[in-house]
Amino acid sequence: MSKFGSYIQEAYDELVHKVSWPSWDELQQTTIIVLVALAIVTLVIFGMDAVSQGVLTTIYNILGK
Repeated sequence: MSKFGSYIQEAYDELVHKVSWPSWDELQQTTIIVLVALAIVTLVIFGMDAVSQGVLTTIYNILGK
């Protein structure tokens, strides 16, 4: 049990004294960047899905199925 307590203490010390936390402004900027990138990737995947659906629908109509 002392190993677990030691682990918790070391983890706490590292988080408080050694980790460089971003400022509030940096956090907001990176969050906006992530959200914009997520929107772009979502739109690209949506577009690819729509195109593949159209292509497959056309192929199925040509083949008569």
